[in-house]
Amino acid sequence: MPSYIALIPAYKPDKLMLSLIDELTTNGFEIVIVNDGSGTDYNDIFDIAKSSATVLGHDVNMGKGCALKTGLEYVKEHYISGTIVTLDADGQHKVSDALKICNIANKNKDSLILGSRSFDKSTPLRSRFGNSITRLVYRLSTGIKVRDTQTGLRAFDYSFIDYLLKIDGNRYEYEMNVLLQIAKDKKQIIEEEIETIYIDNNSSSHFNALKDSFRVYKEILKFSASSFIGFVTDYFIFSLIILCFSGLGLYLLPVIANISARIVSASVNFTINKKLVFKSEKNMLSSALQYFVLALFILAGNTIVLNTLINHLNINSLIAKLITEILFFAISYLVQKKLIFRKEITGEK
Repeated sequence: MPSYIALIPAYKPDKLMLSLIDELTTNGFEIVIVNDGSGTDYNDIFDIAKSSATVLGHDVNMGKGCALKTGLEYVKEHYISGTIVTLDADGQHKVSDALKICNIANKNKDSLILGSRSFDKSTPLRSRFGNSITRLVYRLSTGIKVRDTQTGLRAFDYSFIDYLLKIDGNRYEYEMNVLLQIAKDKKQIIEEEIETIYIDNNSSSHFNALKDSFRVYKEILKFSASSFIGFVTDYFIFSLIILCFSGLGLYLLPVIANISARIVSASVNFTINKKLVFKSEKNMLSSALQYFVLALFILAGNTIVLNTLINHLNINSLIAKLITEILFFAISYLVQKKLIFRKEITGEK
């Protein structure tokens, strides 16, 4: 059986894909291409590709994630081993780089290998900005630093296929979901620098900046919205108590106000996160107990930090509240995502 299998999701490709196929064939790759509903105008290109590659097809465009899964299903059914590398169809990945990360994957069968680009002034602004935002979101979500979260050049062992097929996502968000799940399951990610190629300022990309960015970021956006609702509830009650009772001169008034506000906002936040954000199916009592422990930790830490800012650093109480909430927002997100509302992926290796 072949050692290396190149998987290419293709949507409305040009003749650069044919050049890529020729070079992959020359370097000994087996090739699987998924025509993701490109339409009849592109039949000629895929017909030529069939002479050197297996070409699968979707009748309509279903998204990059779905195309990758279709290809993985085929590899699973028709091969018994090998190293798989995914490449984009637009010619922006060099075969020498694909070969390089395949060699690394072959020696690190429990790892996902990323062909990571360097981002400098020659990188198109859209690509540089998009990757910077995604990189930041990923690091906030996982605590792991990855240089290129959006690379389509990825290599992994055959044994990863079942695991990857169970990860949610049908479009561009799938590749980010893979990185999030791998981080959650503490699998290793290895980055290898590759040559950065942008053809015609990356104009061939089918990435929709608005729709696809929303798909990539929607989980953290939902959490942010939930946290914002909890914050508004918390901040309103805290401010109301401070404004109503500040004339009494109570030293512990900020503490009392903070505890009261946190009790109400925590109840609101837990309900929204379980039902709408993480859509967790875990036992309600188990989740509630874990959330209660987290809430107590955040309440204690929140109160200590808030009291320190107000009474020891002499920061205005309302400004101090804002600083404290931003700090504990990040802590809360990570704990809820990784522990309390964690989704289990089964069927791996």
